[in-house]
Amino acid sequence: MNSGGLHHHRGRGALSNRESRYSATRVEWDESEGGWRDRIPAKPIDGDPQAEGWNGNAAEPDLAPRHPATVCTPETAKSIIARNKSPDIPFEQSINPYRGCEHGCIYCYARPSHAYLDLSPGLDFETRLSYKQNAAELLEAELRRPGYRCSPIALGANTDPYQPMEKEHQITRQILEVLLRFRHPFSIVTRSGLISRDLDLLSAAAAEGLCSVAVSVTTLDRDLKRLMEPRAPAGEIRLQTIERLSRAGVPVSVMFAPVIPALNDREMEGILERAAVAGATGAGYVMLRLPLEIRDLFEEWLRQHYPLKADHVMNIVREARGGRDYDSRFGHRMRGTGVFAELIADRFKVACRRYGLNRGRAARGGDTAKFRVPPAAGDQGGLF
Repeated sequence: MNSGGLHHHRGRGALSNRESRYSATRVEWDESEGGWRDRIPAKPIDGDPQAEGWNGNAAEPDLAPRHPATVCTPETAKSIIARNKSPDIPFEQSINPYRGCEHGCIYCYARPSHAYLDLSPGLDFETRLSYKQNAAELLEAELRRPGYRCSPIALGANTDPYQPMEKEHQITRQILEVLLRFRHPFSIVTRSGLISRDLDLLSAAAAEGLCSVAVSVTTLDRDLKRLMEPRAPAGEIRLQTIERLSRAGVPVSVMFAPVIPALNDREMEGILERAAVAGATGAGYVMLRLPLEIRDLFEEWLRQHYPLKADHVMNIVREARGGRDYDSRFGHRMRGTGVFAELIADRFKVACRRYGLNRGRAARGGDTAKFRVPPAAGDQGGLF
């Protein structure tokens, strides 16, 4: 893969604004012209010289704007609870307060979801964001529905519920307030220290066995974090967050995810040890996943920042995926197969045993038996 024309944007993970899989054209680097040009992937059309060739001129389009700014727009959502039946995921219900994520993690498995908005999973994913302004209202209406069946709700299943714009919009906090009033169990996955702001709600929920939190710690190498997770907090801050949550009585786990061969896998034992000391009682990991547009975005990032390691990293990734860039089969996509994947699994088990993680770990999510529908504003049921 030629990364000509690509450049690093300070504070951004992706190097380009690659088109989505639904785009009518493909944008590629033209060495002969030294610029980006659109290539039409459609079938040849008789008499149309552009049907299989280059379209437009060599001027650079909005593939990689020099200084991409973050734009947050409000969204009026039609529904708020997403449901899944995947055997690889330990929950049936989830809520995503935001679309896109300013943390800009280059490996983020949520990037392809931006294609549904006709936006790029590249720079658009980390700069063109939206927040669901009516999330709390929709959630309350859903929980009051007569046929609603209580099942733990996961926040952070797609994008981080505590990414930077949460500080201003507080959509996640509003959701937590609703869940707590209904005594509804929930879990959170985040890599942000901003979650400490909501310790009042989390500790109250934890006291009733309603919540658990997993903090993702991918690396303690500041240089790697700066390039790989540019706007996420440093690993040390995430460890401090684990400690704050633990001291507040909130059950907390550490997620070492993703495991990237030859980049961060050597840090696994050290991070698990530090997390256990900070108060984590559980741990998990996920092998690097490169579905859909993430493959090209990750590989161009890898070749730009770690050119001497790129082939080695990609060879191990493919070895762990049966010779392919990605294996989407249930039971394989989170852990991988082969020698490297087995080695990681063994190392993880030994480290967890050594540091006392995952001992008698309770089911994730909380107690559904405490769910109740509180009186709505204006209800007069108590008079009868």
